Formats: sequence, C-alpha cells, structure tokens
Amino acid sequence: MSDTSYGRLIREGLWSNNQALVALLGLCPLLAVTSTAINGLGLGIATTFVLVMSNATVSLIRNLVRPEVRLPVFVIVIASFVTAVELSMNAWFHDLYKVLGIFIPLIVTNCAIIGRAEAFASKSHLLQAIVDGLAMGLGFTCALVTLGAMRELLGMGTLFSQADLMFGDIATNWTMSLGTDFKGMLLAILPPGAFLGMGLMIALKNIIDNRLSRTKPATVQAAEADMEPGTA
Repeated sequence: MSDTSYGRLIREGLWSNNQALVALLGLCPLLAVTSTAINGLGLGIATTFVLVMSNATVSLIRNLVRPEVRLPVFVIVIASFVTAVELSMNAWFHDLYKVLGIFIPLIVTNCAIIGRAEAFASKSHLLQAIVDGLAMGLGFTCALVTLGAMRELLGMGTLFSQADLMFGDIATNWTMSLGTDFKGMLLAILPPGAFLGMGLMIALKNIIDNRLSRTKPATVQAAEADMEPGTA
C-alpha cells in the first residue's frame, strides 16, 4: 500500500469515515460519558488502545481462523484487551475508573471495534490494520473530547475540570473557568444535551464537507470517485 493510501486511511478515520460522526457507531458511551472533556479523553484513549491492539491481532491471525467462527474469535480478542485496559485503569487511574464505570467493559460491545476487525483488519496486512485502528480510534477520541468539552463549558462553565484524575497532581490547576458568576445550562449536562450536542457536531461536519466539495476541482472529484470501491 502506498503512502497516499495510508494517508487516506488516516483521513477516513479522523474525518471522512469517523465512526462517531459518520458511521454513528459507539454512540452509547459517546453520549453517556461526555459530561466533561477529561471523561471523554479517558474513554477515547482506552478505546483507541483496544482498537489498535485488536486490529493488529486480528490481522495476524486472519489466515488461521475459520470463517464460521471468526466473529466469536474477534470478540474474545477484543474482550482480552478490554480486560487488560480495565485492570490497568483500576490500578493506576482508579478515580477515573470509578467515573467511567460500566462503560469501560462495554468497550467489548462497541460496534466500531468489532466492525473494523471484521470489515478491515481481517482482510489487511498488519501495518495497514494498525494505521486503521489508530486513525479510527483518534477520530472517535476527538468526537468524545469535543462533545465533552462543549457540554462541560456550556453546562458548568469549566474546561478540563478534574484533569488530575488522569494526569495526577500536576494537572490540578489546569481547569479553565468562565468565572463564578456563570450560571451554566443544566440541559447541556443532561442526556438531552448530549443528543443535541451530537446533532450539532454532525450538522457542522456536513456543512464543512459540503463547502469543501464545492471548492474541489471537477477533476479531483472524478479521481476520488474512481478510487471508491464498486465504481470501477
């Protein structure tokens, strides 16, 4: 695979095929834990690690697993890495682990991870699978952090509160605040606020994509269409 293809994998993971904003996968943790940016960052890093490791493992064993049992095997692989992440967070980031709660083990059932293992890693070489997992994980993490920051800022008037849960005592003073007079919007930190914030993010992405597509030369659009699967 050429460098351009690797670049396309990264662009797809971060933007054009973002698992949260385009594929709309993993919405349960995305909407549930993003009351703050730090919560989103913690879960995003955990999900990215599992994505990269599970993609790599699935790619390595893709020729050894019989087709009729591939999905159970993929789930076992993912569950193994999720267990390792859960135990590690419980040991070293216990306070953050308590905040994220059940959504750490639920990474096992994240459709984005199972979907990439089935749709890409099981058909690709090791390096391709790793790049795809990293890009998809970072794209998902960006969505988590952005939504969490938006809700935290509107709902509590702060940004990066409780950063010490992840970065230790050095991050105690990292919190930014709009001031003690800021009342905050209760709706932003409630479940309906998560849905509204997610909808605004998807709408903004669509607006940006539409404007970018209008500025692209026709020859570039035709070349991209030829590269898409099923167009040949």
